Amino acid sequence: MLAFFIGCAGKEEKEKEGFTYQKKVTTEQKTTPEAEKIPASKKIDLENKGVGPISAVTLGAEVDQKKALQGAEVYKKMCTACHRIDKKFIGPAPKGILERRTPEWVMNMILNPEQMVKEDPLAKELLMEFNGSPMANQNLSKEDARAVLEYFRTL
Repeated sequence: MLAFFIGCAGKEEKEKEGFTYQKKVTTEQKTTPEAEKIPASKKIDLENKGVGPISAVTLGAEVDQKKALQGAEVYKKMCTACHRIDKKFIGPAPKGILERRTPEWVMNMILNPEQMVKEDPLAKELLMEFNGSPMANQNLSKEDARAVLEYFRTL
């Protein structure tokens, strides 16, 4: 019996010499504001006019069909390498864009993409959302950009 008692006593010693770990209780809560969770392409900003040559655009009550057809041709020729009408591709989908952006912002993005991604907060966010792929400046005229905008109204 004495051997058994000594054996147990030795075991207790080993347990005391080992290390212990106590998990610290974290009191900090991680909260992310709802606005940060919305991707830039889904954000709605109908105040921002962007950075560039366009400060005001007046949209008629009715879509100018002739201008929209011209815009469709320009879009097909110059934009479809990176944009799909209703789904994310290299760039964002233009369908419903005027429900999320001002006409001025859209035209400034078309006409002035380099300066927009440098100076406009929303354009900067879009650049990051789309893996740093900047929109190429297609050197469209104001008339062509306005026609593309009119086409976007039909989508």
